[in-house]
Amino acid sequence: MSILRTRTPQALPATAATLEPFRLMRDFLRWDPLLDYGPGAPTAFMPSFDVKETPDAYQFRADLPGIQEAELEISLEGTRLTVAGKREEEAPREGERIHLSERSHGRFSRTFTLPEDVEGEKVVAELRNGVLTLMVPKRPEVRPRKINVSLG
Repeated sequence: MSILRTRTPQALPATAATLEPFRLMRDFLRWDPLLDYGPGAPTAFMPSFDVKETPDAYQFRADLPGIQEAELEISLEGTRLTVAGKREEEAPREGERIHLSERSHGRFSRTFTLPEDVEGEKVVAELRNGVLTLMVPKRPEVRPRKINVSLG
């Protein structure tokens, strides 16, 4: 049995979706120049993050399958939020032969610069079913509030 990995580029039309700057930058950061130099070249594991702002907090979500809580390090220094960790490569068992290995592994580190309006001491992190969720609350004085109008 022979399984070969092929890399056949497809011509895509230049649409707004393919020219989206954050997608281009994310793809560029994942580019590995050594990947084309044969099998066994190291591949880097770099999880993708979704960042959302609500009126009360900033929410970060990342897919981290195969990463245990003990292998994650989350820190907030000033306005710099850093998420780092590692995913180990699975070693083949005796009698097994690997035909294809495309899943990436290794260490990763992502750093985000937050606005000044966050409450760093109240950050909540949760790792459930391979999805990391970070909630970074905003300070109460910058949250929108409703002002009641009195008739008089």
